[in-house]
Amino acid sequence: MSAANSSLTPAQTAHALVELGIAKHNTRYEIVFLKAVSAGVMLSFGGLLAEVFGGGATGLTQSNPGIAKVLTGFVFPAGLVMLVLQGHELLTSNMMIFPMAVVKRAIPWWSIPVNWFIVLFGNLVGSLFTAAVLVHFTGIISTEPYIHYVQAFAIKKAGDPAWHQIFLRGIGCNWLVCVAIWQGTSSKDTISKIVALWIPIWVFVACGFDHIVANMFFIPLGIMFGAELTVAEYVRKSFFASFFGNIIGALLIGLPATYFYLRDYHAGGLRAAEEASTPAKAIETHHDKPSTVSLEATSSN
Repeated sequence: MSAANSSLTPAQTAHALVELGIAKHNTRYEIVFLKAVSAGVMLSFGGLLAEVFGGGATGLTQSNPGIAKVLTGFVFPAGLVMLVLQGHELLTSNMMIFPMAVVKRAIPWWSIPVNWFIVLFGNLVGSLFTAAVLVHFTGIISTEPYIHYVQAFAIKKAGDPAWHQIFLRGIGCNWLVCVAIWQGTSSKDTISKIVALWIPIWVFVACGFDHIVANMFFIPLGIMFGAELTVAEYVRKSFFASFFGNIIGALLIGLPATYFYLRDYHAGGLRAAEEASTPAKAIETHHDKPSTVSLEATSSN
């Protein structure tokens, strides 16, 4: 593959994301839900890997906490890479994709609350299943120093920070997550996608920003392991703060991109995009001209 064709242009990427929003809107609700459950599981696998590394690196954490954070952040993106390459549904990326499609009138406004509710619930189910069944009940990290680390991490995420701090961290988090999704969509080959996805997620985790779906795994797992934190405190403080912050972070990528690259976008002929149709197929079908959009863009969620 030549360097000139290794990725989509920004305008092509923006069009691909709107096409993806149309395909997501036309997907059956039970499929969206099951894909969201799978996404919660995949992201939690990345979270578990981060817990295993961080909890086991006690000496490094004490002697050089900065290096420990960077290395813990480096392993977490494995979960996002798996769910994107499998084409699953992640709430935080849909916070960017659906408003872009709604602004261009490619899908109706009510698709935003419907999709976000279904995907939020599915991501939560997948995250709680992984935390309870695959981690807590299996006992794979039910020894020290992991127990203390899991408890302390949950407190650090939902107990110690103020509401406004978690909200602001949520903005920074999803700003980077949506950069990752944008870059992954623009990349045509699998290796490029992995690298493009990995780097922004590495940054957000190493810096300690707050991702609502990742916290659906980290914080309930800490509560299961005896952290001095109630479910009500988690929901009132972390859940809603990160949720609203993540929305703002997504809009800070999606809305400027819509203004920059989609000003000449005409959605009237795109409303009939079928479930699971690729952006390239949708453009070829409804615009009746060769598409420059990569088929691989469909895997970016």
